[in-house]
Amino acid sequence: MKQTTIYITADNIISSLGFTTKANWENIVAERTGVECHHDTSIYPSPVWISKIKEETLTAASKALQNPRQYSKLEQLFLLSIKDVVERSKIDILAEDSLIIIASTKGNIDLLEHKNQGKFPSNRVQLGTMAEQIQQYFNNPNTPLVVCNACISGVLAMDVAKRLLRRKKYKNIIVTGGDLVSEFTLSGFKSFKAMSDAPSKPYDKNRVGINLGEGIGTVLLSTEKPVDQTEFITLEGGASSNDANHISGPSRTGDGLFIAIDKALKDSASTSDEIDYMSMHGTATPYNDEMESKAIALANLQEVPLNSLKGYIGHTLGAAGLIESIVAIQSLKNNLLYRSLGFEELGVPVPINVIKETSSMPLHKCLKTASGFGGCNAAMVFAKSSNKTL
Repeated sequence: MKQTTIYITADNIISSLGFTTKANWENIVAERTGVECHHDTSIYPSPVWISKIKEETLTAASKALQNPRQYSKLEQLFLLSIKDVVERSKIDILAEDSLIIIASTKGNIDLLEHKNQGKFPSNRVQLGTMAEQIQQYFNNPNTPLVVCNACISGVLAMDVAKRLLRRKKYKNIIVTGGDLVSEFTLSGFKSFKAMSDAPSKPYDKNRVGINLGEGIGTVLLSTEKPVDQTEFITLEGGASSNDANHISGPSRTGDGLFIAIDKALKDSASTSDEIDYMSMHGTATPYNDEMESKAIALANLQEVPLNSLKGYIGHTLGAAGLIESIVAIQSLKNNLLYRSLGFEELGVPVPINVIKETSSMPLHKCLKTASGFGGCNAAMVFAKSSNKTL
């Protein structure tokens, strides 16, 4: 039985590289990074290498919102990203068959910081309350769904949307994910000794850890075929798994991520031979990248070109899966494989095909993966097709 076709009809990225997908893509192709050394004692006492959205840029952009001061920094970013997708797609956000799904690891956790105390009601720290603020801004009639599952939140949220669309419960689902760099997140990753004191180097032999980043990624998933497009990107399938290894460490064997990849391929009726490109999680921590290389080999994908976006905008937590999926979709559309920034010499136990130089090649189908604390893993398959093939 043929599954319902799910189209990705519009998207938006907000990060340190820009407030649109176009701006981010152009900076990535030009190999520009938004990761810089910041010394902001309100979030951490010593300098840290992170990717931050400039306050003045957000202040200028937020003038397009109604009553922006009623919303936190993260809420403003969510609203701007969703607003861009709604306006460009022209969907009816007021319709009963339209839903908003929000992915975030910590939401408004920055409101607990001393500098922000008293600015908003205390319940705005709760993910559900934050989601309601966003839903009410757009007057969407449905209770928003929140997906909070560590670093796979963004990919998992798309998989939840996929299942709802296949059940024909909705026609249009906006999936958005976002997080900020905060005192809480920095302190947490510092306590794990997972932070790098320089730009990160995913899969490289000299990698030492991550750079945190902040951003928003938003996609519109729809069962309605876009009328103004001749080429389409479809979400073919997805899956998740849990390796149950350790609260902060992945399975050393890679079997958990392999299970997610294998299930995603089956869900999309794809084989490993059909995957042209992989957008991996690639955090540049020793254990994560090692685990990924083993999972890739288990899935028979070690020859497939792959990259990590972390060298460009850092690890954006709840936004990562969505932002990285959107950039992977741009790769499909443009038949372009961008360089995995920071990678020089392979430093994982299983040989994998990390992209060292930006290059062009025909691309039709890609795999996106994510892994996170608690042993969670997720994978998604996207495909490019035309009117002739659909």
